[in-house]
Amino acid sequence: MKTIMSQPARPYIRMNGAGNAFIVVQAFEAPFHPTEAQVRALADPAAGLGGFDQLIGVEPSESADAFMRVWNADGSMVETCGNALRCVGWLLLEATDKEEVVIDTLGGPTTARRASGRVGSGASEGPPTAAIHEVTVDMGAPRLDWSEVPLSEDMDTRGIELQVGPIDAPVLHTPGAVSMGNPHVVFFTDQQDDAFVRGSGSLVEHHPLFPEGVNVGFANVLDRNHIRLRVWERGAGLTLACGTGACAALVATARRGLTDRRANVIVDGGTLVIDWDEASGHVFMTGPVEIEGTGFLPVA
Repeated sequence: MKTIMSQPARPYIRMNGAGNAFIVVQAFEAPFHPTEAQVRALADPAAGLGGFDQLIGVEPSESADAFMRVWNADGSMVETCGNALRCVGWLLLEATDKEEVVIDTLGGPTTARRASGRVGSGASEGPPTAAIHEVTVDMGAPRLDWSEVPLSEDMDTRGIELQVGPIDAPVLHTPGAVSMGNPHVVFFTDQQDDAFVRGSGSLVEHHPLFPEGVNVGFANVLDRNHIRLRVWERGAGLTLACGTGACAALVATARRGLTDRRANVIVDGGTLVIDWDEASGHVFMTGPVEIEGTGFLPVA
């Protein structure tokens, strides 16, 4: 039998945030550092975990309640994940009974708190008894300078010099660029079908303008308070939701005057409320968290 994990069997919690699927592993007592090949093997449906968008390790931190490490399904380690922050935040809130917890990541620290508690049950995916909770995460201030996204050259990030399609008739052009602890580019378009998002997203993800790769958003502004969003995630592909992508979309549309600073961002897995607070400059994301089940990671 092929080895998936060379470490002893570890318990995990399967969670989702607006449909964004995670396997969360507690690593307070013993380190959890799977290789890229091991992450890819765990993400394979044959591993028996049901597949996932990201694998999450929750580690001790000297400066926060925990450190969250994130691997995409392709094995790459990334800076942060907004939907995972809500999931890990809820676990820490339950474990500590605090009103607010601090979670550190490679993209920087953030805070999480309960929003309105239980908002429903019986989600369409998962067991009928699954409870859905609402968590608000302070995602911090967006990073808007070209060097912070980062881009490979100096540009105005309200609308960068990038297009997809023929030079004289591009199908996508002049997107906004934002870092929410990880890099995002946001196109303003009503073209959001699967084939278009996959084709365009996979093309832009590794464009040389983005030295660290990029998450690619396709934002259709419905009105000043509603955005329909689909995201091609760097290293994960087309997913049901992307929390940092929703934050980036709101920031990018607000900077262009297309929306207000607070809006409902509708993703495939549900709706996230994004508020770019004018006083603090921070972006706050509120959305659902659900526990789908538990188990043990497979070993040889």
